Amino acid sequence: MSIYALKPKFQALLRPLVRGLFQAGVTANQVTLAACIVSVALGLWLAAVPRPALFLLIPLWMFIRMAFNAIDGMLAREFGQQSRLGAYLNELTDVVSDACLYLPFAFLLHFPVLWVGVFIVLSVVVEMTGVIGLMVGASRRYDGPFGKSDRAFAIGALALAVGLGLPVQGWQALVFPAMSLLCAWTIVRRVRQGLRESAAKP
Repeated sequence: MSIYALKPKFQALLRPLVRGLFQAGVTANQVTLAACIVSVALGLWLAAVPRPALFLLIPLWMFIRMAFNAIDGMLAREFGQQSRLGAYLNELTDVVSDACLYLPFAFLLHFPVLWVGVFIVLSVVVEMTGVIGLMVGASRRYDGPFGKSDRAFAIGALALAVGLGLPVQGWQALVFPAMSLLCAWTIVRRVRQGLRESAAKP
């Protein structure tokens, strides 16, 4: 089970806004690039100024970014804006944005820099594994347990804990290794499900 399964209900809530954006001339690629620019700017700023209270901006932006991601997809599919460039932008901007938003945790005292780096790398591999499904004759795989939406929820919750100044009790040193293991499990599941789907096709 993944948070990704809730996406259709979230999209239904956004549909009136998407229709309004289309009528205003906004394109899917513009929304994709805007979300990436804000994510990169926020991530690099927090890495340069890693004040715990500022980490409260991450869960707020994660929620808004989730809306951006849904909006660009809906504009593309429902209003004839799908393009090859959009496909590249959708995948590339997501991994760049995620990496930049995860990076600031490496500059906080209680999170091991090595494991933050491992988590960033594995997060990229998770999404790469999902895309490779298309290359082996399967669909773009979104299997959990730690896909993009799940990681966004976890990172948002972690940033909230940091921002609220929750006491250090040793768990901070374990959270990124645990999330890295979940990423590794997700990679294995996406490979297995992609191969299974591909083998089932004539």
